[in-house]
Amino acid sequence: MNILVLNGSPKGKYSVTLQTVHYLEKLYPTHSFEILNVGQKVKALAKDFSPAAEAIERADLLLFSYPVYTFIAPYQMHRFIELLKASDISLAGRFATQLSTSKHFYDVTAHRYIQDNCQDLGMKFIRGLSADMDDLLTDKGQKEARDFFDYVCWCVEHDHCEALPEKLPAPKHMPVTVPAGTADRSDLDHICAEKPGDVVILTDWEEDNHQLQSMIDRFRVKFPRKTRIVNLREYKFNGGCLGCFNCAVSGKCVHKDGFDDYLRNNIQTAEAIVMAFTVKDHSMGALFKLYDDRQFCNGHRTVTMGMPMGYLISGDYSREFNLQMILEARAQVGSNFLAGVATDEFDPDREIDKLADTLSYALEHTYIPPQNFYGIGGMKIFRDLIWLMQGMMRADHKFYKAHGQYDFPQKKWPRMLAMYLVGALIANPKLKAKAGNMMNEGMLMPYKKLFEKMEK
Repeated sequence: MNILVLNGSPKGKYSVTLQTVHYLEKLYPTHSFEILNVGQKVKALAKDFSPAAEAIERADLLLFSYPVYTFIAPYQMHRFIELLKASDISLAGRFATQLSTSKHFYDVTAHRYIQDNCQDLGMKFIRGLSADMDDLLTDKGQKEARDFFDYVCWCVEHDHCEALPEKLPAPKHMPVTVPAGTADRSDLDHICAEKPGDVVILTDWEEDNHQLQSMIDRFRVKFPRKTRIVNLREYKFNGGCLGCFNCAVSGKCVHKDGFDDYLRNNIQTAEAIVMAFTVKDHSMGALFKLYDDRQFCNGHRTVTMGMPMGYLISGDYSREFNLQMILEARAQVGSNFLAGVATDEFDPDREIDKLADTLSYALEHTYIPPQNFYGIGGMKIFRDLIWLMQGMMRADHKFYKAHGQYDFPQKKWPRMLAMYLVGALIANPKLKAKAGNMMNEGMLMPYKKLFEKMEK
């Protein structure tokens, strides 16, 4: 096969993910591997896409290779997919697969993002390989890489791939009512300025997107607190995250566009953040992904914990199950209350008003529900990662220590000892029979004490 490797890492040839490709290249010399560093060259490809188009035309199989950045592929890969879908290249019937490296923090959502976009183009998609960053240096990881490629070759030979999703009719979006007397932007700004508080509406709104603008306008009128708009299109980003870890110690980004300071002083100082966007390519779009990746100047620190969040979304959000997982997981990992997601699919006026009410309640009552599996599971991955790399990620390590996030189970030796005693009791039939219902009663004893205390 002629295999085109679309390397989405901004590091180009220094990509850790790419080393697995080189490993396969050496093991399977009968196949031709052509590497296109789309992550590193995405700005040039935006001006002239022909080098990518010519390489794609020669390929029998497209292999998307990338590190996982903040729930999905890096911004640079997002941008490349935008360019690919905007081109006139016919990819229907072409085989595609993917290879990623990460610490398995939401690699599932990253893989689904690539698959969904490939299938949009009618490609025959084969399940990919999600590897740990260090897997290739182990016998087990090398075997998994070989097994993956053998499986890909088998799928191509037998024409096996993931089933294409059913094509659904284009969604119909409901009009949004903007209350009378606020048609002029200056009137709306005046109304908002008279309210207390400070809530940021973060958006990538464009002038011709009247639907999203109406959603924002209605929310600003209905929400009882002052709002200010931060439009990402007005910020002059130098580029996406480079994965260089320059910020690991100092917290300063290698880019000299001042975004790290702007993020901390103009966005994260707010009481709450509401993100407003139109669904694009099964995500929030490349510009929001650029913003997300550049937040790595804060490393793995949940610096906005306790801050409620909300979303205003134009598009077929109800069909985007992967995006739904990402938005909930983002809030859960950051210990943020997700106050709601208002869309324009069914009854946007009611949905927007409900979001405004819920977000207001959350701010008034400082409501922060406990984390679910998305949050706890994600933070345990980060906890172990930062503990292991504390010598380099010093700012993260200091933050995790200060906030008690090193909750290793081996530190809870009294409970472990108690479980040994319980285990011994259960393992002995005679003792277990003699104990009867004592274990169940013992488990409920702390709760009985709590209720007795409440009655005093």
